[in-house]
Order: sequence, then structure tokens, then C-alpha cells
Amino acid sequence: MSVTDWYAHKSLENGVFWIQERFYESGNRANIWLIRGSHQDVVIDTGLGLRSLPEYIYSKGLLGDDSKRKNPLLAIGTHVHFDHSGGLHQFQQVGVHKAEVDALANGDNFETVTWLSDREIVEDPAPGWRARQYRVTAVTPTHILQEGDVINLGDRQLSVLHMPGHSRGSICLHDKENKMLFSGDVVYDGSMIDWLPYSRVSDYIRSCERLVEMVDKDEIDLVMPGHFNTFGSKRLHRLASNYMASAGACHRASTCVVKSIASLALRASNSRSAC
Repeated sequence: MSVTDWYAHKSLENGVFWIQERFYESGNRANIWLIRGSHQDVVIDTGLGLRSLPEYIYSKGLLGDDSKRKNPLLAIGTHVHFDHSGGLHQFQQVGVHKAEVDALANGDNFETVTWLSDREIVEDPAPGWRARQYRVTAVTPTHILQEGDVINLGDRQLSVLHMPGHSRGSICLHDKENKMLFSGDVVYDGSMIDWLPYSRVSDYIRSCERLVEMVDKDEIDLVMPGHFNTFGSKRLHRLASNYMASAGACHRASTCVVKSIASLALRASNSRSAC
């Protein structure tokens, strides 16, 4: 399958492109966001990495031919789970939060939660491809991100917000001027996942408190999430508030049980795949 077949994109306003992997049919299919800047372009999350994302971006002319852009395309993982980080190794410049640098550099398929089945890939990306062969390719980040960092694109800036809970290195990227939040898996229009190996309910509550505060301060108009469709500030406030209201003692107890089972299943799956 050609690269141009594997991906599809939609042009949004303000120099933002929405890219998806067409033949990965799963709730885990991540949104890939390309943001054009006057001096730096950024890709936020990279999907599975089964076909070359940079090749698609360049072949479709999504970056144009502006000679002012002297910096290589920067790929940022909102966190290192496989559905977001699988294509990071394809880029010259790679950024992730400092808490997950080692997991990415070591190709740690436990922390990257690598869990992919043949039935989710409805058209093979290459002859003979099988899901059991899939791994997140290790790559050493060139940009180690932390709370308060600002990624300068020239005519726009993205502020790094460390928002753990879903994973220990989860981040959001906030375009303050345009009131846009690229939220990764911190929040999307669905159930928040807090039962993975490095998830933590108490951290998630604090991250949700922060999101609610940002909405109350009128700092967000539009959320570009890691999965599913975009949504506005009212929906963001409701999603974050609902999580906080539900995260009581019973929720924490059940989450611990599910987390233990998921961790055992993930280790067993990766052990079998390695054989």
C-alpha cells in the first residue's frame, strides 16, 4: 500500500491539518495534528508508524515551499503510548516529556502499552504484515520537554502543560493566542482511561482541576484531542468535572483491580510476541 493511501488529511483553519490512518479501524486510532508556523512546523502525535508520515506530509505539499522554514519538522508525542508514538522515529527532531524519555529511547513496549491486533488493520500496510510483529521503534528524543516550555513556531507559540494521570508523561500543548488546546489523551470526548500501567487517579484529578480552571479563565475555545472529534470549552469543562465527580473511593478501588489485570495481560502479550 502506498503512503498516500494509508493516510488522509483535512485542512482546518489557522494552519492546522488533521491527519488520520485510514486503515487502522480502532478506538485507539489517534489524531495526528500538523501545525504550520512561520519558522517551525510541528507534528503532534504520529500514529502507529506503519507507513512514513513525513513522506505523506511532503508528498501532499502540506508544508508548502516557504524558504523561511529552515528547521526540520518537529514531532512531539503527547505521551509515548504506541498509538501516538509509533511514528516518532521517522523524524529528525522528536520531543516528549522528560518522564517518558527513557521509555521511548529503550523501546519499552510495556510503558508504550503496545497492544495491536490483526483485525484492527483492515488493509495490510505491506505484504505479509502481522500485528504480532509490531513494536514501537526506539528513538532518543532531541527535545526533552517539561512544564512551562514554549515551542516557538515563529508566528505562534505552544506552551507545554504537564498533565499526568493517563500516563506519567502526558502533556497538553496550549496555543494561548488562538485559545486552542492540543490535549492528547488527557481529555477527549469519551471515557478517560486511568487504569494503564503508569496511570494515576490522583494525578488525573489534579490535571482535570487545571483544565476546569483554564476554561473558567477563558483560556480555551477549541480542543484538538488525541482521539475522536474536536469540541469546545463547555464540553471540556463537563468532561473534566464529570471525571472529578466520579473519581471517589469505589472508582479508585476498581481502577486498581483493572490496572493489575491490564498490566499482567500486557506483559504476557509482549512476552509471547517476542518469542
